[in-house]
Amino acid sequence: MTQSRSVRPFYRPMRPHRRDEPHRTATPLELFFDLCFVVAVAQAAGNLHHAVSEDQIGHALAGYLMVFFAIWWSWMNFTWFASAYDTDDDLYRITTLVQIAGALIIAAGVPSAFTDADFRVITYGYVVMRLAAVVQWSRAAIGDPAHRAAASRYAIGVTVVQLGWLLRLLLPAEWGMAAFVLLVLADLAVPAVAERPGMTPWHPAHITERYGLFTLIVLGEAVGAVSLAIQDGLDAGEHDLWSLAAAGAVIVFALWWLYFDRPNKAPDRQPYSLIWGYGHYLIFAAVAAAGAGLSVSVDYERHLAHISERTAGYAVAVPVAVFLLTVWVLHVRRQQHGAVVVAFPVVALLALLAPLGPAPVYAVAALLVALVALTVVMRSRDVAPGATVAEPA
Repeated sequence: MTQSRSVRPFYRPMRPHRRDEPHRTATPLELFFDLCFVVAVAQAAGNLHHAVSEDQIGHALAGYLMVFFAIWWSWMNFTWFASAYDTDDDLYRITTLVQIAGALIIAAGVPSAFTDADFRVITYGYVVMRLAAVVQWSRAAIGDPAHRAAASRYAIGVTVVQLGWLLRLLLPAEWGMAAFVLLVLADLAVPAVAERPGMTPWHPAHITERYGLFTLIVLGEAVGAVSLAIQDGLDAGEHDLWSLAAAGAVIVFALWWLYFDRPNKAPDRQPYSLIWGYGHYLIFAAVAAAGAGLSVSVDYERHLAHISERTAGYAVAVPVAVFLLTVWVLHVRRQQHGAVVVAFPVVALLALLAPLGPAPVYAVAALLVALVALTVVMRSRDVAPGATVAEPA
């Protein structure tokens, strides 16, 4: 039964939404949650940009992937929980705002994680977010007897893993990476184990919308990063950056087009739903990294980067290739056929070869334009003459 939103009490029992509930869309609280995460994403991408420009490639990549995991995993767990159990009472809102505060703590800890490999602040923010999620899952276990076993497993599993994250801070530095990998695997295992008694009632269309909205937010952050880099160059009197700005815009526009080219829907069965949900880590991280890479290219053109043109090119080509391959696995192979299915991995490979030649950013932009053009042509052929084209929901 759809819950009435006309009067919002301080507390209402946490009943599940129906998986087939009509008109299930993102709420203002969910949108606010996403926007607050932009701060953390921008910090991660900005620090990646500066570290790569300073030729600290290995350090930058490891730090970025670790920081982005904390950002993405916290966002993802809230998103799937809210899809099933958003009661919109005051207690739910307060608990969610605590989770947002954890995201802001994570953002505050990003610079020290990159510069000094000090993950204490990020860990504190992460634990704040995840323990607030334990409160939510505990409420779900009380209010939803049909899924009590799954909700209880979530609450217990998340609590145990958070103790592990706190204990990791006490370990010697040389054990830090191994402990990080083990704890990531433990975190990833919690949903797989918790959902085994029966999947919680998340809404496939709602989840799809939420992932699309976060993709838009990360794309917007990439646009903003490139815009700021170009602005700095123009303020310094360097007016020969317009063509690079155009190529960067084309790349971001193409990434948007390729992700949203056709309607996508989260699979509603395990293990496919987990693969789809987890795989988006690579999409989100790649888009933000592409924005950072474009900023690195601006630094190179301004003679501020301590790297070669090839390295600057790979800062763009690698995340673009990762994006293409992940979209191909999660979306294209499931829904399309023919030349498009072949083209995605081929263009990803060609993008990785682009830095071996001149003007790699322009070459990557041209490759993406060609791929977009191919998707448009193939989609037009798939629409039979006289067929009714579905309007967007």
